[in-house]
Amino acid sequence: MAHYRGPRLRIIRQFGRLPGLSRKKPKNFKTPGEHGKKQQKGRKKNESTYKVRLFEKQRLRYNYCITEKQLLRYVKEARRKKGLTGFLLMQLLEMRLDNIVFRLGLAPTIPSARQLVSHNHFLVNNKTVNIASFQCQPGDTITIKTKNKLRELIKTNLKYKNNLIRPKHLEFDKKQLIAKVNNLVERKDLSFKVNDLLIVEYYSRVA
Repeated sequence: MAHYRGPRLRIIRQFGRLPGLSRKKPKNFKTPGEHGKKQQKGRKKNESTYKVRLFEKQRLRYNYCITEKQLLRYVKEARRKKGLTGFLLMQLLEMRLDNIVFRLGLAPTIPSARQLVSHNHFLVNNKTVNIASFQCQPGDTITIKTKNKLRELIKTNLKYKNNLIRPKHLEFDKKQLIAKVNNLVERKDLSFKVNDLLIVEYYSRVA
């Protein structure tokens, strides 16, 4: 399954706010279609457990802009580690290079961050990294290459008033445009609120 390239507002109307996918906000949160219904919080009486788990899994996948195959791989990797599988899954997604570029405010969305990474605009520990899924580790230094047009674009992105609050595990020097990963992300600093337990339960049945 390829990365989603369709209308983003349609997905937001269906799944709610997805900061990683788009900054845009729909005029209403009715589900797509002529007879779309308004979103309701909580589980409906006629919804199956499978549907609730699937909905939460899709929210996660669209927000972090990853494929089903990638998400399954992250779930399996989280299972192999010691600790809570749901939180470890979120940690793996948060420590991706494209997500860190997004969390630093250097790009407006995760797809935009992925494009910047794939075009060789970033150095990690003084080495060019163009793989968006690269797992950053504590102590890593992320540097922006010295290209005037790129730096102006990033400075414009940094001025955006609705940028997410920069998490404590990251630090950033706006003058030199150098970032450092201090620690692994903690649960309180996760950028996207999702019921990760439902996602783990979903994959325990299907994979």
